[in-house]
Amino acid sequence: MYSIMNTAPSHLEFDVAPYRLSGVVYGTLLNHQPAIAALDAAARQPPYKAPAKAPVLYVKPRNTLIGHGDAVSVPVDAPELEIGASLGIVIGRTACRVTEEQALDYVAGYTIVSDISVPHDVFYRPSIRLKARDGFCPVGPAVVPCSEIANPDTLAVRVYMDGALVHSTTTGERRRTVARLLADVSEFMTLSPGDVLMLGVSAGAPRVRAGQQVRIEIEGVGQLDNRFVNEGASQ
Repeated sequence: MYSIMNTAPSHLEFDVAPYRLSGVVYGTLLNHQPAIAALDAAARQPPYKAPAKAPVLYVKPRNTLIGHGDAVSVPVDAPELEIGASLGIVIGRTACRVTEEQALDYVAGYTIVSDISVPHDVFYRPSIRLKARDGFCPVGPAVVPCSEIANPDTLAVRVYMDGALVHSTTTGERRRTVARLLADVSEFMTLSPGDVLMLGVSAGAPRVRAGQQVRIEIEGVGQLDNRFVNEGASQ
């Protein structure tokens, strides 16, 4: 069905087209309704003045990508990191201006993405320095075919730290469902086979320190495990 990975995510192979990830991962900001509600007042202040109408995206470049079981280095200038657990939507064929009704036909499957960042209060325009450090985007451990996930918008998402449950949410309560997000994004940019589009992080993302183990579980998709170590420590 699919292969488990503990190496570069672009090497992850699976049994449905396009058979391998491209190495391009897009993040989506403010797609969780409770998170939007919590920021409503700030979103109406300058320079924004109103909540965003279009999807707010960012890129997790190749240097951030690591796999299941790999260690994440905690920078010396950031003693805590934020763990954003997200469903990863793996694009199966070129998606350009697809409709919401057609959108899931362009999905190969789903994976888990750990969107790691240095904690910050900036939204809409997050700093690359805070979100794109080496190893800040574990992906895996597999790609589960679309046919095996009956409804990607109702999956339980749990984050465990050193074996204890620290965050529980679902892929629901979204401003944009998986299909709506894919339709809206492909309206202004083309998504290619093997690209990963994150559904987005839920409100209340937990924080981790060096020396801790993190496990993200998404119902039907699997579990993604990573350990966190001090920068420069032997891994």
